[in-house]
Amino acid sequence: MGEPNPDTAPAVDSTIAILARAPEPGRSKTRLIPKLGAAGAAALQQRLTARAIDTALAAALGPVVLWGAPDHHHPSFAAHARGRTLELRSQPEGNLGERMLAAIAATPATGGVLVIGTDCPALGPDHLREAAFALAHRNDAVVIPAEDGGYVLIGLRRPEPAIFADIDWGGARVMAQTRQRMRDRGLRWHELPPLWDVDRPDDIARVARYWPQLVDGLPSA
Repeated sequence: MGEPNPDTAPAVDSTIAILARAPEPGRSKTRLIPKLGAAGAAALQQRLTARAIDTALAAALGPVVLWGAPDHHHPSFAAHARGRTLELRSQPEGNLGERMLAAIAATPATGGVLVIGTDCPALGPDHLREAAFALAHRNDAVVIPAEDGGYVLIGLRRPEPAIFADIDWGGARVMAQTRQRMRDRGLRWHELPPLWDVDRPDDIARVARYWPQLVDGLPSA
């Protein structure tokens, strides 16, 4: 694995692709509905998406593309883009891997493409910059694992369909399976320290401890 030094490496031009779901009650953050209710879970989705966009723009690496689901025409996405240099596109059909692969293939950049979701408030601009430098210097891929066995960021210099094939999306083996796919392809990759994402009701208390503004006013927060 590479060990780039962002402090001395030259600037890179990377695209950041954000996969986001529209904040529709009953359809977003459904595992949090028992804790927050449908409206509260949707409101948290809206706030998490805003934070992810702010983080991506603050990293100042290159174009930022928001891939919206079920499509990019939802009013919340237009509100996020208003007054910002943010491109909106609709997520294609398919599983998570197919949608990430499509984002990478559709938005190439000389420094590669970083793909993130909206569920990791711990992800900051410095993480994105470090990932971009790792990807641009001596690595084919970069990953930030998640504490639950998945990952919160993946970056590739070029589309690699095999990395996303036959993965148990949503399970605890996603990162392990992804590592194996990269080994099988003979790729050189860099991993940053793991972060955590917001998936389960117990995560709400953790969010409230570090980023109370994300849960202020929500039920039971």
